[in-house]
Amino acid sequence: MTTLLIAGGRVLRPDLTVERADVLVDREAGEILAVEPNLAADRDTEETLSAEGGLVVPGLVNAHGHGAMTLLRGYADDKPLDAWLQEDIWPVEGVLTPEDVRAGTDLALLELIRSGTTGFADMYFHVGEVAEAVDAAGLRGRLGHGVVTIGKDEEAAQADVDEGIEMAREYDETADGRVTTALMPHAPHTVGSEYLDQLATAADDLGVPIHFHLNETQEYVDAIDAETGQRPVDYADDHGLLREDTWVAHGVHLTAEEIGTLAETDTSVVHCPASNMKLASGMAPVQTLLDAGVGVGLGTDGAASNNDLDAFDEVRDAAMLGKLAADDAAAVPAEAVVEMATAGSADALGFDSGRIDVGANADLAVLDLDAAHLTPAHDLVSHLAYAVRGSDVRHTVCDGDVLMRDREVLTLDAEAVRRRAREAASAAVDRVE
Repeated sequence: MTTLLIAGGRVLRPDLTVERADVLVDREAGEILAVEPNLAADRDTEETLSAEGGLVVPGLVNAHGHGAMTLLRGYADDKPLDAWLQEDIWPVEGVLTPEDVRAGTDLALLELIRSGTTGFADMYFHVGEVAEAVDAAGLRGRLGHGVVTIGKDEEAAQADVDEGIEMAREYDETADGRVTTALMPHAPHTVGSEYLDQLATAADDLGVPIHFHLNETQEYVDAIDAETGQRPVDYADDHGLLREDTWVAHGVHLTAEEIGTLAETDTSVVHCPASNMKLASGMAPVQTLLDAGVGVGLGTDGAASNNDLDAFDEVRDAAMLGKLAADDAAAVPAEAVVEMATAGSADALGFDSGRIDVGANADLAVLDLDAAHLTPAHDLVSHLAYAVRGSDVRHTVCDGDVLMRDREVLTLDAEAVRRRAREAASAAVDRVE
């Protein structure tokens, strides 16, 4: 057994208390072996990371995103969702090559590692390229092909569904188990009902979860209602999409009855506050979801609608917007939003991560606490919710492997990644324009 010791700092425990302790990791199993004070005093480990003056936290988990959309960061802004997608985003995505998707995904992974995110969900296309990128970078990903059937003839629609199923089958439990898959119909209003049924059946057959966008805008809710006579949650439930291992993105426009259905079906909701604000989609009822017992995670969405993948930014946005939505300064408190970004998101994706405990995945980040914006340290959980930035991350560890040491990313050539992404983005835009 080879070990990694993270020593000399304080540790955020699963109950969100903070204590002085070291963390010992089994690098081969990718698991946490011990969380105790003074482990460094009596152990000779193969590698040690200094957490002196810092805080060891679970690696954050970004539970909803579209990684390769980093290529479209800043390309189209200040538009409502429908116009933004149809006029700007989808035309460029239509010309992206597998090599482009790899370049954009690598850029996303570089940003995630640098900001202390160790696990994420990705809905996109050319999933093989995404899986290979995740394998090389060392992160943990739940991946799926975003299935869209509207606007396609029957043959093309079925081909897209088949691709989603095949990608889920081929790449599940690859990269030594760090890559897992899901079936990802884009949304109830963008996938025909017969195809939703196929995907629900395939999820049962493959034993993989389901992920899709739900109730993101009022227009999308109205579209389903007009077409089917049902609200989207009931419609999705009738097609077998809501279940214990399903997680949905956004959940902005939900009725009390719909929230009750999500709770009854154990469906998790991933809150994407920055994207919801930028696209003026609305304010999700996060505190109401929490009060109802719905599992809530946190996601950045794509970098084209955010425009960064720093999950600590998302934590702060979630806390602030949650209070505004509830008209209550006590709503979505610091503890709740930190839980959402760690264990809440990990549970939604089916990862044994998001907590620093013996036997859990060794997915960790070490934060520096010596910055002006983190002084004084009255309450470190408060700092995690309201003050920490991704740039405060000193080390990032996933599955027991050190991905970033002293702010140097070890698994990616940062300058080469940025160069390839710039070239891919420029070439794709030129092809469209």
